[in-house]
Amino acid sequence: MKSLVIAEKPSVASDIAKALGGFEKKDDIFEREDLVVASAVGHLLELVAPEEFEVKRGKWSFAHLPVLPPYFDLQPLPKSEQKLKTLARQIKRKDIGRIINACDAGREGELIFRTIVQYTKAKQPIARLWLQSMTPSAIREAFNHLRTDEELMPLADAARCRSEADWLVGINGTRAMTAFNSKEGGFFKTSVGRVQTPTLAIVVEREEAIRRFVSKPYFEVHARFEAKAGDYLGRFVDPSFKKDELHPEHRAERLWDRAQAEAIVQACMGGKAVVSEESKSASQSPPLLFDLTSLQREANSKFGFSAKNTLGLAQALYEKHKVLTYPRTDSKALPEDYIPTVTATLAALGGLDGFGGMGEIARHAQTVLNQQWVRPNKRIFDNTKVSDHFAIVPTGQLPRSLSEPEQKIFELVTRRFIAAFFPASESLVTTRFSRVGDHSFKTEGRVLVVPGWLAVYGRSAAEEAESLVAVAPGETPAVGEVELQSHHTKPPARYSEATLLSAMEGAGKMVEDDELREAMSGRGLGTPATRAAIIEGLLADTYLHRDGRELIPTAKAFQLMTLLRGLGIPELSRPELTGEWESRLRQIESGALRREDFMDEIAAMTERIVGQAKNFSSDTIPGDYITLATPCPACGGQVKENYRRFACTRCEFSITKTPAGRTFEPSEVETLLETRTLGPIDGFRSKLGRPFVASLRITGENKLEFDFGQGADDDDAPPPDFSNTERLGDCPKCSAGVYALGSSYICEKATGPSKVCDFKSGAMILQQTIAPEDMRELLSTGRTRLFDGFVSARTRRKFKAYLSKGPDGKIGFEFEARSPSKGNPKASTKSSAKAGAKAEMKTEIKAEVKTATKKAQAKKA
Repeated sequence: MKSLVIAEKPSVASDIAKALGGFEKKDDIFEREDLVVASAVGHLLELVAPEEFEVKRGKWSFAHLPVLPPYFDLQPLPKSEQKLKTLARQIKRKDIGRIINACDAGREGELIFRTIVQYTKAKQPIARLWLQSMTPSAIREAFNHLRTDEELMPLADAARCRSEADWLVGINGTRAMTAFNSKEGGFFKTSVGRVQTPTLAIVVEREEAIRRFVSKPYFEVHARFEAKAGDYLGRFVDPSFKKDELHPEHRAERLWDRAQAEAIVQACMGGKAVVSEESKSASQSPPLLFDLTSLQREANSKFGFSAKNTLGLAQALYEKHKVLTYPRTDSKALPEDYIPTVTATLAALGGLDGFGGMGEIARHAQTVLNQQWVRPNKRIFDNTKVSDHFAIVPTGQLPRSLSEPEQKIFELVTRRFIAAFFPASESLVTTRFSRVGDHSFKTEGRVLVVPGWLAVYGRSAAEEAESLVAVAPGETPAVGEVELQSHHTKPPARYSEATLLSAMEGAGKMVEDDELREAMSGRGLGTPATRAAIIEGLLADTYLHRDGRELIPTAKAFQLMTLLRGLGIPELSRPELTGEWESRLRQIESGALRREDFMDEIAAMTERIVGQAKNFSSDTIPGDYITLATPCPACGGQVKENYRRFACTRCEFSITKTPAGRTFEPSEVETLLETRTLGPIDGFRSKLGRPFVASLRITGENKLEFDFGQGADDDDAPPPDFSNTERLGDCPKCSAGVYALGSSYICEKATGPSKVCDFKSGAMILQQTIAPEDMRELLSTGRTRLFDGFVSARTRRKFKAYLSKGPDGKIGFEFEARSPSKGNPKASTKSSAKAGAKAEMKTEIKAEVKTATKKAQAKKA
């Protein structure tokens, strides 16, 4: 009988086969007399409620909450279904007498394996291959010391508990908050989760701090001193200053009284300085190796890459190019037996000398080898700091045909890897105090003496040799100029992806309870592999939006935090929940807590969350609501926000905050009240869940209505007034002006009883929003940017395309050009298929526009 080895990824299966030797490869399977090695591709299955417990209709109603199935079923993930079928065939072979779990050594690896075994109903006995290192010797050693299935059952229980608890809280929390927000009609999906909602809370709380912030003026006094060897600058400081936790904005150099600052200026002008200074050496150790989160932070700071993009690039460098090790890691260390591999990698990196612009990296790698700096070092080689995977480092394989972004990530990792073995940098730091009467001025200088690891980043002692001009013993430099500078305190900075990743990683520091903080140490919110997806999910759910590199919470995010606070459900927005779970899961792993007891606790918490939302009796949720600057359009009274609406305090005028599931931003409401119209804007969803674009208007009866521009198709209706509307460009059919109208862009001569043109294009085409700037570009250049959000009406699949203007003025799709692959007989077929798709999509775009323009009446919001 043979043993079937199931690895987590194809690359690991390949490494195992190479290390053990003697295998023949058939498709994705490696086989020899006694072993078959196959692999998953990460998670292949997801949890679902059993058919008899799943609610098909009305699942967003309180009547069907909470959902607490007595057990869970599994269903294949669509993208991984073929891989699952391949594994199932191997498991059901009659010659397979044992299954060896070779998935990653940790909770998630255990979960991936257990779900496969459960779904395929495997009956064979199980053994565990526990791999902390992927060197051939480590793999062979692990095979000689397989662990028993019983030994790993507590870890499997903890893995299942984490997965099922996340499902229960996510499903019930999201459905309960959605049901609450949809009480007054419509459908307003409100997603929550154990990790995503506390992450959102971090950003919202920072934005609240920014909004509360009141800037204060302060002053600094700067002076120029004239020494015999040259001039130098100094800044006034109070030598007796002590930090005050109640006033963190206070600094030794800040003065809060202008008169006091002016007095210092007057007292120092024309004076002489008594100089004292102190010099001391300072060393800076090289940075630690990259884990995924630190790589994402660095790439965001240096290049502006999103966390998602960095993960994708690192994954491509690992899977496709094989130049980096596995990227989804939370470890910054290497295994202690990895020293020979590091030496071999550095030797291989010497071959980079032949690659354009990378010769310098090759020389630094050679320096490490020549100086024999690779030696046992707990900062780098430490088994206790290696979790499921070790740090991200180069494999030693030389890169070929990397894209520019891939090249940047590869160089970032490679420089960090080489720098880690260099000695510390050493600097001479000089602090000088120039005392003029009773007033002290501070000047600092830093001289890089030994570049050490900074040399890998292009820093040298010669380039960093600028230092303070010398002051002879007993010399009293004259005060040349004294300047009073006015400043204002600044609010805390908004989060970027880099700083939010840091906050998620260090979320445990926000927890006051010592035990919970310890449970979260080294983990934080999410894992390195999931943090990028969490941020992208918050962006996709419109809780956040990007503005340059800043992440800004939307009105929808503030509304969710207001709801959770008002309902008294802090566990959904605070990191303590993750801390509590980690503490309990560790108890399960150690055998101190039963799986059933933990799941009973989760069920009780889920019932409380649903109960709080279901039984809330007040008309509105308490919160910190705004008062609009624009008066009521009906009576001129003051309009205030409450949880659900913007309502006049004097008359009955009010409008919903969430028309068709989209939350108003305060600035949008101000525009709507002032001009009585807004749009076209996207983000709306129909009762069937389909996205749409529309304008909003306040009618003569002061009601809020959708405006789809349907009046443009009414031959008896007067033409719209475009005098206060921005002209987007020339009509491609008649050269008249094109304007936004309702949910369309339309030629000014294509409306009213005397229309002579028929140009019209939707502001949303196949679920892709076409913004005014996109239409402007289309009209002026003949083509838009590349969109990646079109959804085929036939197949429901997403596709990428440009919108282009044809010679006849009609709008159609244009697809990315692809060069035929050498020796690919299917190239011409693909080209023909693409041409066919283009024709099909032109038909779809016409249908989409036609559907939008057939809406006969505006709907009440």
